[in-house]
Amino acid sequence: MLTGLSIRDVVLIEALDLGFGPGLSVLTGETGAGKSILLDALGLALGARADSGLVRQGAAQAVVTATFEPVGPLAPALADSGVEIDPGEPVIVRRIVKADGGSRAFVNDQPVSAALLRELGAGLVEIHGQHDDRGLLNPRGHRALLDAFGRLDSAATARAHAAWRAAEDALIAARAEQEDADRDREWLDHAVAELTGFAPEPGEEQALAEERAAIQRGARLAEDLGAVDQHLGGSAGALAGLRQAARRLDRIGGEHPLLAEALSALDRAVIEAAEAEDRLARAHEALAHDPARLEAIETRLFELRALARKHRVEPDALAELAATLAARLARIAAGGEGLAALAAAAAEARAAYAAEAATLSARRAEAAARLDAAVAAELAPLKLDAARFQTAVQPLPEEQWGAAGRDRVEFMISTNPGAPFAPLAKIASGGELSRFILALKVALAEEGGAGTMIFDEIDRGVGGAVASAIGDRLARLAGRAQLLVVTHSPQVAARGTGHWLIAKSHDGLVTRTGVVPLDAAARREEIARMLSGATITDEARAQAARLLEPQ
Repeated sequence: MLTGLSIRDVVLIEALDLGFGPGLSVLTGETGAGKSILLDALGLALGARADSGLVRQGAAQAVVTATFEPVGPLAPALADSGVEIDPGEPVIVRRIVKADGGSRAFVNDQPVSAALLRELGAGLVEIHGQHDDRGLLNPRGHRALLDAFGRLDSAATARAHAAWRAAEDALIAARAEQEDADRDREWLDHAVAELTGFAPEPGEEQALAEERAAIQRGARLAEDLGAVDQHLGGSAGALAGLRQAARRLDRIGGEHPLLAEALSALDRAVIEAAEAEDRLARAHEALAHDPARLEAIETRLFELRALARKHRVEPDALAELAATLAARLARIAAGGEGLAALAAAAAEARAAYAAEAATLSARRAEAAARLDAAVAAELAPLKLDAARFQTAVQPLPEEQWGAAGRDRVEFMISTNPGAPFAPLAKIASGGELSRFILALKVALAEEGGAGTMIFDEIDRGVGGAVASAIGDRLARLAGRAQLLVVTHSPQVAARGTGHWLIAKSHDGLVTRTGVVPLDAAARREEIARMLSGATITDEARAQAARLLEPQ
C-alpha cells in the first residue's frame, strides 16, 4: 500500500508531501490543474522513462519519493537483485532526474537499475488509464489470473510435465550416446579385443619391474658368487683346508690345553664356514640368471606400458578400462532394446502429462465461462451493455507446452454487436478501456493484483447512474485493495474515504500546482462545484450533502 508520496521540482510542483491510507482516495480538480503531473511523478518513481522535461524550470533536478507499507512478498525478488530489505520494514523508492539528462534510482537508499524499479513498480502499483499497457492489458498474466479466479491448482500438471521432460531428456541422451557409440564401434571392437587378449592385471607393472630388477641383480652378482664359491668350496677350498687342519689337530689336542682350545675354535670355524657355504648356495639359486625369463619379462613390461600410453591411462588402470569398454560395447549391442524402452517411457510420460493438461484445460474452460458471466453482469451498469467479454482459452503448439499446461489465455472483447472479438488492449476508447478493466477487476475479486491501484479518469464521458455504478464498484474494490482515483464525477468523488484537491496557483511570476486534503466542509464544497460548475448554488450544496451520506 502507498503510504507517502514526496515530490520536489516536478514541472509545476515545487514541493509536495502527501500521505495516503487504505480504501478509496479520490483526487479532483479543474481541467488543467495538474492531475496528470501527479501521476507522471508517481510513474517516474515506479520506473517510467526519465525525461528531463519533467524537471521544474530553474531547478537542477527533480526528486520523487514513494513509500510503501511492508511488502514482504517482494523481498526475495529484491534480494535476488542485490537489494537487502527486512520483510517487515517499509519500502522507500526514490528517483532523481537531472535537468541536463540522466537519472538515478534507489530502493531503501540502495542504488538500483531503472529495469529493477519497473519490475518492482509493477508489483506495487497498477495504473489503469487511457495509455496503460501493463497489468490486465498484458496477456502474459491472463492465464494466472484465470487460474486464481477458478482456484485451479496446476501442481499435478507441473509434476507430470517435469516427469515427461526428464523422460525425454533421458531418451535424447541415450540416442546421442548410441549415435556416438555406433561411430566408435569399430574402434571399440579392436580396443576390447586387444585389451582382452593382453589381459592386463592391476599391479602387474610393479611386479614385472621388481622381478626384472632381481634378475638383473643376479646377473651382476654371478661372477662374484662364483669366485667366492671357488675360495670357500671344493677340494682345494678354505672349508676343505679347515676340515683337514681340524683332523690333524684332533690327533694331538690332548698334548696341551692350548691345543684343545685351538681345536674347539677350529671346530666352530668349520661349522660357520659350512653354514656360509649353504647360504651361498641358496643365494646363488635365488639369483640364478635366466636370460629367457628376463627377455619375456622385458617384452611384457614394454607392451604393457605402450598399451597404457596408447589409451592415455596408467598401466594399473588398463584392466578397469578393458571392463569399461567391454560394457560400452555390450550397451551398443543392446542399445536398440534400451532405446525402445526409453522411448516407451517417454511416450507414457507424455500421455500422462497430456491427460493432466487436458483436465486442467477443461477446468479452465469452465472457469472462463464463469468469469465471462461475472464480467457480463458488470458491463450493463457501466454503460457497456452493447459490449461482450470473452476469456479465450486456446491450445498452444506442443513445443510451447509447459508446467502450467498447454493453454494460451487472453481476455478478448467486442464493443459493438456483430463486431469480432479483439484483445483487450486494442480498445480505441480510453473511457471504455478503464470501465472494462474495472468490471474485470471486480469480477476477478482482485486476484493477482498489486496492493495499490490507480484509475485515471475512469468516469470520462459518463454521468448519472453510470457514474454512480462506477463509484459503487470502486468502493467495493477498495475493500480489498488501496485505490487512488482521478475523477471528474461527483458520484465517484463522494464514495471516497479520502479526498484531495489538485489546484493551480499564481503569484504573478510563477505558476504552481498544489494538492491539499479536504475536510468534510471543503469536500462538500468541492463536490458541489463538480455538480454546478463555476457558480456553486445552494441546490448543488444540498445535492453534494446527499451524495456524501453513508451508503
